[in-house]
Amino acid sequence: MKSSHSSAALTAAFDDPNLIADAGLVPLVRLAERVGLPSLAGERLRIAGAGNSGGANPAAKVMTLVAAMCAGADSIDDTGWLRHGAMSRLFGGVRAPSTLGTFLRAFAHGRNRQLPAVHRNFLARLAATTPLLPDVDQVAFVDVDPTHRRVYGRAKQGAEVGRFKGVRTLHPILATLSTPTARPVIAAVRLRRGKAADARCAGPFTAEALATARQAGAGGTVIVRADSQFYNADVVAVCRRARAHFSLTVRMNPHIAATISSIGEDPWTPIRYPEAFVDPDIGEPVSDAEVEYTAFTGRRKAEQATGRLIVRRVRRLNAEVMAGQGELFTAWRYHPVFTDSPFTTLQAELHHRQHATVEQVIADAKGSAPAHLPSGNFQANNAWLTLWAIAHNLLRAAGALAGTFHARATTATLRDHLIHVPARIARSARRLTLHLPNRWPWQHAFTDLFDAAHPPPA
Repeated sequence: MKSSHSSAALTAAFDDPNLIADAGLVPLVRLAERVGLPSLAGERLRIAGAGNSGGANPAAKVMTLVAAMCAGADSIDDTGWLRHGAMSRLFGGVRAPSTLGTFLRAFAHGRNRQLPAVHRNFLARLAATTPLLPDVDQVAFVDVDPTHRRVYGRAKQGAEVGRFKGVRTLHPILATLSTPTARPVIAAVRLRRGKAADARCAGPFTAEALATARQAGAGGTVIVRADSQFYNADVVAVCRRARAHFSLTVRMNPHIAATISSIGEDPWTPIRYPEAFVDPDIGEPVSDAEVEYTAFTGRRKAEQATGRLIVRRVRRLNAEVMAGQGELFTAWRYHPVFTDSPFTTLQAELHHRQHATVEQVIADAKGSAPAHLPSGNFQANNAWLTLWAIAHNLLRAAGALAGTFHARATTATLRDHLIHVPARIARSARRLTLHLPNRWPWQHAFTDLFDAAHPPPA
């Protein structure tokens, strides 16, 4: 590839009022309107008494922030790119970055409980009107996991040095909802201060995520999956009250070790799955076994829980043994999981390992709006995080409408293929036409999304 013009024969000028850089926002905003996001924001958000009219016209401000996040905005100033070129001919009510900053700072703790209600109802409507969560009424998984977002401003509320030495962070917790055939969407998200324990507010947060899952159509088997920091009686009690199952990693402790040591050699079953670890000495794959187990025996009877302790064991490799020296006895590494899953042992163990799908959403967050929590106000950042969850789910619904490939693609890929499409606007006979690039590689996917968001009149 090389330049086809000399530098003297080529100039650049920002003077065309009919061009836009993100034509994919046209079907995306239309999809949000068809599902009812503006009406939800207008009905649910009541920010009375905020200074500088911060609570006025919440629907227009929510739509502006969500659209900007879908296009890749990770700061309040980035929302200004919705005001370039011919955007004003395609969209009305776009608010300035300063207005949006005032709106975010108007959120207090009580008002921040209104925005998750918008998020929950919007996800339920997306699931009902788009192929966002296929088969959610049969089997659904709710994955809970914390993450840390590094911040640099010392005046940022809640930013503290916690798990990472010398690094100031905020500590969000999120829950995703997925099915065996669908990429995860965000069921709940909440911001916490940097020093907050991983399991802080785990019980109420899990209850909120399960309520969202039920509202989104998860009427069948629901399994809550989490790592060992959420292995506590509150999470298990919430799952049982919500008629959901749990699958929790367990740390090794004397009680767990004694239970594992009581398992004989016969119950161990080889795990056969793609790319499974195979012992180089005996040529056998990793194996697992299960035993009945009662957890939280130190608490009162009503708070104890009886379930299945599924244990995966991996043989410890010794370099001296592999060099030819014998070993006195075989050593193993154990990975216990406490669950009441209705599936078989191998299925339950496979389902628990698939808890790692929540990391896909955390990875997407690093390249999306949560890459920077832009305000010094804690509740403004909390609102920013919830708006990102709405934008994430909207992008996932758009990908599901665009086709099989984009239903599984990352949000960065969705932006590159479907949102960041340049276009020129032409008007003829009172109709607007978007002239898109010839031979765009993802033309058919964009057309499928556009047609789904702009169906012909009934």
